[in-house]
Amino acid sequence: MCARERNYPSTAEEIANRRDRAVLVGVDRASAQWPIEESMAELERLAHTAGAEVVDTLTQRLDKPNPRTFIGAGKAEEVAHIARDSGANVVIIDDDLTPTQQANLEDIIPDTKVLDRTQLILDIFALHAASREGKLQVELAQLEYMLPRLRGMWGHLVRERLGGGRGARFGAGESQLETDRRLARKRIRDLKRDLASVARERELQRKQRARSGLFRVSLVGYTNAGKSTLLNALTAAQVLSADMLFATLDSTTRRLALPEGRGVTLTDTVGFIHKLPHGLVEAFKSTLDEVSASDLLLHVTDASASHRDAQMQAVREVLHEIDAHRTRQLVVFNKLDLIGQEERALLARRHPAAVLVSAQTGEGIDSLLRRVAEEAARDSVTLTVLVPYTRGEIVKLAHERAQVLSETHTPHGTRMMLRAPTEIADTFDDFALSEEGSAVDE
Repeated sequence: MCARERNYPSTAEEIANRRDRAVLVGVDRASAQWPIEESMAELERLAHTAGAEVVDTLTQRLDKPNPRTFIGAGKAEEVAHIARDSGANVVIIDDDLTPTQQANLEDIIPDTKVLDRTQLILDIFALHAASREGKLQVELAQLEYMLPRLRGMWGHLVRERLGGGRGARFGAGESQLETDRRLARKRIRDLKRDLASVARERELQRKQRARSGLFRVSLVGYTNAGKSTLLNALTAAQVLSADMLFATLDSTTRRLALPEGRGVTLTDTVGFIHKLPHGLVEAFKSTLDEVSASDLLLHVTDASASHRDAQMQAVREVLHEIDAHRTRQLVVFNKLDLIGQEERALLARRHPAAVLVSAQTGEGIDSLLRRVAEEAARDSVTLTVLVPYTRGEIVKLAHERAQVLSETHTPHGTRMMLRAPTEIADTFDDFALSEEGSAVDE
């Protein structure tokens, strides 16, 4: 997960080859949105996903964090004793630390790496990034996290002031620090330039899909809610799905055929999480723009999660942050196979507009497809057309991008009643029939 030395950030290769022993530490505050037990349980899952073995968990109730050490000085000493006695080499704090808090805790807990929640999530993202875009996004977030913490990496050289006596203005450590900062800033500029290029490519693809008239659907939800499994169940996409947090990071778009034959696009996106680092939201902006550009969001929720309401709220907060909260949403409770009949009835009563499915067993998938078709039809117009046999491409367009309600073959051409998206409805104007059934006068 992370090395004992103060190296920021760890590489995915280093993470994969280690099995760290971790002590988890959380602060219970009255203002917290999540119960401390649930937040710590999620932190443990994050630690396991990063490859760590959790040897102990401690919490402390505080009105506000200690500005020097986040937890109290006495609790920090207790953590140091537990880490030493248990052989732990990493302590993970269930919140964000300032660079000063992190450095002070590492002084109190010697020979032990101190991580905050953000760095832990960054390490997990580094493990799972597969595409070039994903790797660029993760590296950018890591460097922006690392930049204000660079002093801690070279503090021993600053203190030693190699080659300089008392009053010396510059030492080896300070020179190395400035060099590292300059290199980090240059790399950040390069990464942002590369990601801007990727964003332009994505925007071009989005515009092409918009011009095609295809209804755009995106899967959003808390990490491990089963979005990738649902994408596979709907489209046979064969996207990696696993029972772990952040199993996939890269967005995947597939074509989905609705029951009546109309095609839509379905995009799987990175999972959200409680206290999702803002830097990650910014770094993954080009990916998350897929969400903002969608016509419909399927908000996938783990029906078996004990804190599903809190998870749903966390997702809503991120959607608001990326300005996607106004997009039409359909709540989908997944993992129906893991709950009993009473819980199912409760969900149906509390969320009458939601769809209950099991992506694993296929239960409820047909109902979900019907609901997506209904939502897609809301942005459509119904019309009757007569297409000459010489214009087969118009018939093909109707089958691919519209809902064909009826189709008959006449001596003059193919007569169809269809429900077409407003974006392409004018394509059929030249073939539209009046209510009496004759061609509309030009």
